[in-house]
Amino acid sequence: MIEVEGLTKRYGDKVAVNNLSFTVRPGIVTGFLGPNGAGKSTTMRMMLGLDRPTAGDVRIDGTHYDRLKDPLTYIGALLDAKAVHGGRSAFNHLLCLAQSNGIPRGRVHEVLDTVGLTAVARKKAKGFSLGMGQRLGIAGALLGDPRILMFDEPVNGLDPEGIHWIRNLMKSLAAQGRTVFVSSHLMSEMALTAEHLVVIGQGRLLADTTMADFIARNSRSFVRIRTPQRERLLDVLHGAGVTVVESGSGVLEVDGGKPETIGELAARHQIVLHELSPQQASLEEAFMQLTAESVEYHAHSETPRDLRRSWGEDWTGRG
Repeated sequence: MIEVEGLTKRYGDKVAVNNLSFTVRPGIVTGFLGPNGAGKSTTMRMMLGLDRPTAGDVRIDGTHYDRLKDPLTYIGALLDAKAVHGGRSAFNHLLCLAQSNGIPRGRVHEVLDTVGLTAVARKKAKGFSLGMGQRLGIAGALLGDPRILMFDEPVNGLDPEGIHWIRNLMKSLAAQGRTVFVSSHLMSEMALTAEHLVVIGQGRLLADTTMADFIARNSRSFVRIRTPQRERLLDVLHGAGVTVVESGSGVLEVDGGKPETIGELAARHQIVLHELSPQQASLEEAFMQLTAESVEYHAHSETPRDLRRSWGEDWTGRG
């Protein structure tokens, strides 16, 4: 378990993390979300003792990271897949980590096999692709067979097979009762992996809740209806006190309604339905809704004419 209490980090006048408190519990995958500059990486670095908090506290299974003996056997982390000596082979990189934490040599072979790098174990890391580097970083996190695992952008550089593999790996680790904490900007993947979410913006906690509750609280849910008997259905729904929104193209929408109730009501009045489907926002839409006021860097669309005007150039097609 990871316990974060009142965590604060300042860099001069800049407050990167502001009085942050949450708990990452075992047995589930907890997603860590926030816009760029929200303080996610700083928070994860403080969890691992790489940055010292200005205020607050982080405990790993009740103990400060710097007091853990053989820390890789307590918590394994992938924060930067490039943090590898390029002149070392994958095997020797992991062997150095193992020897520094009292981990048997045989465990190196096991994790290389787990991440699919056995065939390139003796090749130097500087020749690895981004995806291979990610796999090596994941191997390092798994090396001590820890009860807690932390991953920052674990699918970065992985192909579809690799993404499917790491998703199932994290779920499997959580199912074993381990604590799994993962940060990612890939919302579609997070929606398939995490059960619980911790969301921050501008260093502050915005949400600490289940995936389902987060989406429900930060999005609109409605029932979408299509029928060739539109006017008759409108009369029936209005008569039953149901508020209906007409969205165009003959589609009707009922906010907060239950499709079962609407379907039974239509059946009683012998109204044909061509569509009756519950609609809910994606994790990405809910995330954008919640963090809209916390985004530090806003991009704006510009047409080529806008760009020419902003650059003060009169483009004539010449170089």
